[in-house]
Amino acid sequence: MRLKHGLADMTRRGALGSLSIAAALPITPRAWTAARGPRPSPLTLWYTQPAAVWTEALPVGNGRLGAMVFGGTAHERLQLNEDSLWGGGPYDPVNPAAKANLPELRRMIFAGQYAEAEAFANAHVMATPLRQASYKSVGDLAIDMPGLTGATTEYRRSLDIDAALAETRFTIDGVTYTRQVIASPIDQVIAVRLSASRPGRIAGRLSFTSPEKASQSVSEGTDTLVLSGRNDPEGAIPGALRFEARLRARAHGGKVRAEGNALVVEGADELILLIAMATSYRRYNDVSGDPTAITRAQIAKASARPFAAIAADAAAEHRRLFRRVAIDLGRTAAADLPTDVRIKQSETVADPALAALYFQYGRYLLISCSRPGGQPANLQGLWNESPHPPWGGKYTININTEMNYWPAEPAALPECVEPLIQLVRDIAETGARTAREMYGARGWVCHHNIDLWRATAPIDGAKFGLWPMGGAWLCTHLWAHYDYNRDRAYLASVYPILRGASLFFLDTLQVDPRTGHLVTNPSMSPENGHGHGSSLIYAPTMDMEILRDLFDQTVAAADILGQDADLAKQVADTRARLLPLQIGSQGQLQEWPMDWDMEANDLHHRHVSHLYGLFPSHQIDVVRTPELAQAVKKSLEIRGDKATGWATAWRLNLWARLGDGDHAYAILSFLLGPERTYPNMFDAHPPFQIDGNFGGTSGITEMLMQCQDDIIDLLPALPSAWPTGSVSGLRARGGCTIDLAWRDGKLVRATIAGKERGRRTVRYAGHSIVVDIVPGTAVPLRPARFAA
Repeated sequence: MRLKHGLADMTRRGALGSLSIAAALPITPRAWTAARGPRPSPLTLWYTQPAAVWTEALPVGNGRLGAMVFGGTAHERLQLNEDSLWGGGPYDPVNPAAKANLPELRRMIFAGQYAEAEAFANAHVMATPLRQASYKSVGDLAIDMPGLTGATTEYRRSLDIDAALAETRFTIDGVTYTRQVIASPIDQVIAVRLSASRPGRIAGRLSFTSPEKASQSVSEGTDTLVLSGRNDPEGAIPGALRFEARLRARAHGGKVRAEGNALVVEGADELILLIAMATSYRRYNDVSGDPTAITRAQIAKASARPFAAIAADAAAEHRRLFRRVAIDLGRTAAADLPTDVRIKQSETVADPALAALYFQYGRYLLISCSRPGGQPANLQGLWNESPHPPWGGKYTININTEMNYWPAEPAALPECVEPLIQLVRDIAETGARTAREMYGARGWVCHHNIDLWRATAPIDGAKFGLWPMGGAWLCTHLWAHYDYNRDRAYLASVYPILRGASLFFLDTLQVDPRTGHLVTNPSMSPENGHGHGSSLIYAPTMDMEILRDLFDQTVAAADILGQDADLAKQVADTRARLLPLQIGSQGQLQEWPMDWDMEANDLHHRHVSHLYGLFPSHQIDVVRTPELAQAVKKSLEIRGDKATGWATAWRLNLWARLGDGDHAYAILSFLLGPERTYPNMFDAHPPFQIDGNFGGTSGITEMLMQCQDDIIDLLPALPSAWPTGSVSGLRARGGCTIDLAWRDGKLVRATIAGKERGRRTVRYAGHSIVVDIVPGTAVPLRPARFAA
């Protein structure tokens, strides 16, 4: 992910401004609580003023539909998204000249002509078009109530992440107004309830707007608004999608009438709004859907149900996933303050409950933006207000998409991975053509970005996009989904994808003339210039690490399924010939085949790609490979702790894997602070990218529990800032669930339960025990056993 507004672009005044606000705090929580009422829920974000900008608004989502709720008084804004509304239409990006020019490109890279190779690749190899499609916004619903002109008191807006409910409450002229917003995965609508403490006080105007150029809003009958149109083109690729947003207004105790392209509400006691959205997208190569028929049916079904039932069912479905994990990291008086105040002062005031809220907020966001049947979480998850979001709001698969799903399995949300699995199934199809037409290879390949249309050719420019490992990295998520859940039928369904990814590299790996090892060429260490004229290189460390995982997992899957014994042997033999990891002159893990780390364009680069072997992989381990773990530590020290939001989160996970809880906590504190967390708790790259949220949730998980193969580590990186706490419902590989509690920094209680019979090695504080798993039985892990 290219740096657009990272640390280097932040002004000293801006950075110090955030800290100066914190220095003026803390606000006295006792006084605040006395003025504002009862203690807030630990699972609620809350504020005392409306959102002034998008990164203060609160997100709701049902996996497919999303809304950002601003919480205005006389003017309320709901910014709306539907996850299949992107620019352009189906297209084939493979450059027909690429295959013929690859041999010369490889020769130039092996010869050290890196700048020349980059220019050559840009001229002859890159995708046509060079840019992929962008994720779009459906538009806005405006709720205007011009009669609310008096002074506002008792204002509070909140997001209950346990109930998946956004609420705004305020009082004007003695009347208390309440607005509630939910996104229902059951009824497939966004539902809004507006009510008042006195009858007849709900009056106003409802209207749609959209940034899509070929769109219009019209009234239909007396109670319905329809926003419809065609998506914008993407460069030379014409828009191929039709889209529609449909709103029905139901007034109780008043009336609704149409007025041009708006609805007018008069004298209502309560107003219920139901919003359905859809596009004609059915698949990356099929845009024949009927959004009008879809939205009409959804509105008709939801209209037959009261708001309370829609909200109750939505909450129950959300809680089915959300309540699997509970966490308590301790509490201080800071937890009584509004969320934005807590963020501002988080680096100077102890607030362990903020870290727990951040952990659960990441889980809330993943549930809200990635459900079966929808698209995966993109760079912004589900929520985007711009027709041209940063980096197109795409799926950037040289770190960002993968990070989105790091917490899914260990934080007990395996269903949320299903959209990602479907995406990989799709790109295995489109990537087969890229492999064949661009490389002359079997199998399939995908480079560093994907869009709705599942384009897999290298984009943006050679120094960013000519990296053939994106699909291979995503394959490790297919394996992880099996390894956590041990579903043999699922493994059989994805094995052809693993097999195809491995076949591509069997056909395209090159012999390094310097060492004789097998290497990738062309490639790069994602987006990092090595200081010798380009980022292009052969055999970057990350490639070799990803390939070891891909090859190991393909071989393991073949063995479990009893298939392809000859191919599995070939894959294993090829793995043994890959360029090994190397430790450089500074004691660091080398990022490239040559010891160039100290010559790189940016010593503090945001990407730490070569450290993949420690996290998310397990190839490097403080117990099994201590010298390599020490080299990773040295690399992290050279890189530094502070980076963009997602890059800070990756560093958090890496330090947790090294077992340094206090260092990990220091990085987490920066991630939770106002430079890297917006008031609505969205991650700040800046600008907003959701991957940092998910990376933060993953990092907190890694501090409390880690697992590799059949080994489980309890409290491997517990910081001194969390002396007492508990967590329940974390998942380990093999279908195990872990509950644990600690006091004064020491384990006091733990249990492990599994769904399949077997043995697990559980480690704590330098000791290990072997546990026999009996399905359906929670096995207590008494702390005294670890000292025996």
